[in-house]
Amino acid sequence: MTKYEWFKQARFGMMIHWGLYCLPAGEWKGQRMDYIGEWIQSKYRIPNEEYHKLAAAFNPILFDADEWVSLAQDAGMKYMVVTAKHHDGFAMYHSKVDRFNVVDATPFKRDVIGELADACARKGMKLGLYYSQDLDWSEPHGGGYTRGHTNVGMSWTNDWDFPENEKKNYTECYERKIKPQVREILTQYGELCLIWFDTPMTISQEQSRELVDMVHTLQPNCLVNSRVGNGMGDYRSWGDNQIPEDQMADGLFETPATLNDTWGYKTFDANWKNADRVIELKNHLNSRGINYLLNVGPDYLGRIPAPAVDILRAAGKKIESR
Repeated sequence: MTKYEWFKQARFGMMIHWGLYCLPAGEWKGQRMDYIGEWIQSKYRIPNEEYHKLAAAFNPILFDADEWVSLAQDAGMKYMVVTAKHHDGFAMYHSKVDRFNVVDATPFKRDVIGELADACARKGMKLGLYYSQDLDWSEPHGGGYTRGHTNVGMSWTNDWDFPENEKKNYTECYERKIKPQVREILTQYGELCLIWFDTPMTISQEQSRELVDMVHTLQPNCLVNSRVGNGMGDYRSWGDNQIPEDQMADGLFETPATLNDTWGYKTFDANWKNADRVIELKNHLNSRGINYLLNVGPDYLGRIPAPAVDILRAAGKKIESR
């Protein structure tokens, strides 16, 4: 089976947003954010000197990769997509390129992506990795600086630590960190089914092409989503929580969506979709030729929230009984 045939038949996958943002969990200095949890650094314009200290408190002792993979399988999901690095620049794997990662910067000192890759390989689950290739708030030259405060009033780039946007050069970030980290995740964790890039704004056509070519060269069976930018990619990622009505023509399509309202963990987001709604959305998307990539946000101890576990298992039982 080709990688295209596999993806078209997969239909249902689990996305996982997990990083340092699960520690504040949507709250900062007495304020509760009304936006998605993984954007808390930009929402409150938290300096890196302060935000990076969260790494010293990141010790998710209840994280169990086998449990996560088993839950996805119980839900009837055929692949998992996990954040290797989100917009805050923190790597959830052991990066040799940058020490701001889960092994070198935290007391946990375990390679989350490595453990998930091992569990997926043993249990026969396909693994994809999310990597924020444009935005990186840890970097003086991280992308997004051409867009200003256009994301619900928040800044795409880190202009609180690095305010001189006109002096930024994304190529410096790309060459120093982005490109070598993408190479790391492609070469350290076995066979991957896809790389899930995000928010292309500053990246050039040549840089997008270089990333696509790197993926296809190092992992020929690995797909690239359209958010690599500049009209490239092997399949189209629809907008977040977008539910198209039209039947898709030839090609591969996927809708990334949340089980509640956030992607990264927020303690107070209890707006869960029930199992029937999950099945309804899955059937709607699948009938139009679109995969349903459904996100959960684990907490600071490494637990997928109990309501999410119950909903996914109930949905899996309904899928299995049909």
